[in-house]
Amino acid sequence: MRTTLDLPDPTFRRLKAEASIRGLKLKEMVCLFIEAGLASNAPRNRMKVRRRSPLPVTRKATGTLHSALSNARINEILTLEEYHGEH
Repeated sequence: MRTTLDLPDPTFRRLKAEASIRGLKLKEMVCLFIEAGLASNAPRNRMKVRRRSPLPVTRKATGTLHSALSNARINEILTLEEYHGEH
């Protein structure tokens, strides 16, 4: 798969030099580093893990709470609104 990486110039130069020393192509070197990072058992607390926010709770005009609507139910509601809006 192709992708684009934006690296700081000094990092890019070090990466390219290391690949050259090892006789590897730049993409091979990047792949090795990524695979090593993914395989390592290094603590993951360096990056803050973002927790998902809770699903929103909707309130009908009647005051009834409807939490965690499924995508199918949301689509159904939108379809009904579109249908009733056209007539």
